[in-house]
Amino acid sequence: MLVSGIPVDFILFALTLLGVALFHHHTLPVALTGLAAITIHKLIFTGFKYGAGLGGLGQHLAHEWVTLANLFLLLMGFALLSRHFEDSRIPDEMPALLPDDWKGGVTLLVLVFVLSSFLDNIAAALIGGYVARHVCQGKVHIGYHAAVVAASNAGGSGSVVGDTTTTMMWINGVSPLSVVEAYIAAIVAMFIFAVPAAIQQQRFSPILKKPPTGLKVDLARVFIVAAILIAALVANVTANLKFPALLDTVPVLGLAVWAVILLTAGLRSPDWSVMPETFKGTVFLLALVTAASMMPVEKLPAAAWPTALGLGFVSAVFDNIPLTALALKQGGYDWCYLAYAVRFGGAMVWVGSSAGVALSNMYPEAKSVGRWVSQGWPVAVAYVIGFFVMLAVIGWHPDAPH
Repeated sequence: MLVSGIPVDFILFALTLLGVALFHHHTLPVALTGLAAITIHKLIFTGFKYGAGLGGLGQHLAHEWVTLANLFLLLMGFALLSRHFEDSRIPDEMPALLPDDWKGGVTLLVLVFVLSSFLDNIAAALIGGYVARHVCQGKVHIGYHAAVVAASNAGGSGSVVGDTTTTMMWINGVSPLSVVEAYIAAIVAMFIFAVPAAIQQQRFSPILKKPPTGLKVDLARVFIVAAILIAALVANVTANLKFPALLDTVPVLGLAVWAVILLTAGLRSPDWSVMPETFKGTVFLLALVTAASMMPVEKLPAAAWPTALGLGFVSAVFDNIPLTALALKQGGYDWCYLAYAVRFGGAMVWVGSSAGVALSNMYPEAKSVGRWVSQGWPVAVAYVIGFFVMLAVIGWHPDAPH
């Protein structure tokens, strides 16, 4: 069904995002209502990608369940990881390690970028978010939130183990050396958005000049944090190298994280009190991700660099995994551009990235599309400039369609 040439599915999803932006204190009911409206519309009128009616819905959920389960387990698990990290007292020591002016904000973003090149971007963003909260006296500018998410997305854009989208390319036969060229754009973009975002944060709430005295780091919690992150990294790399088919049938990353959380619970008990609120936030985010997965993005324009540039903006509001899958099926892209676009583009709006979704659980004020876009404007500017710098440096060399 079309209204003025626009599928009703898109209109319903846009209204859901608008409702989330306008009603900050009622995001869960808005998201669930939007998901219900989209599901009912598809059940009655358009059907799903894999068929019509309840059977089509069942097949769609069967196809998406691993992604949703991974996201659920990671969001819930990383909430406990973040509390372990916070209680270890390491964030309280960070003011002694970071420059106490805007350069400290840039340094923290660079650390997030590096972490995300080999670690899940959710973990990298949450670590960056918690450190920012501690070194900036609990007040973090929305523009700096956007920068943390952008750094976590940019860091994995050139690494086949840094994100699901680049891993999908690798599994489909794209050379890791083709993807790594995305770092040309990502590094340029990184410093374009990092400096103004750090200056915004410094003016809003500067980094502490001196850490509190008499701190004692809890080494047991440091060990637990490190063990969880290493487990996620090892599970990611091992599954991709040895058992790639397993990633489509089992939520490997989420299970690895929870295995370590439970095994180390005797060493230091996790702060289970964060679970109820985290659960509500996670359900809200899963509702948006599920709704996005139902959007009719089956047809893409012909592969070319303008299409790749546009996919970055599309990725800001739609799930980048189906977009990547469609582009791989279509072929004809220069893969480093696609990797950069679908990965980094999701940071332009908080709902476009799992890292943005996770960080909004920590900072509910970030659940405003308007504030994210208006205060995080350096991210969009950096995305475009980085893309065209890469185009000027290496040109466009598309792969043959396959």
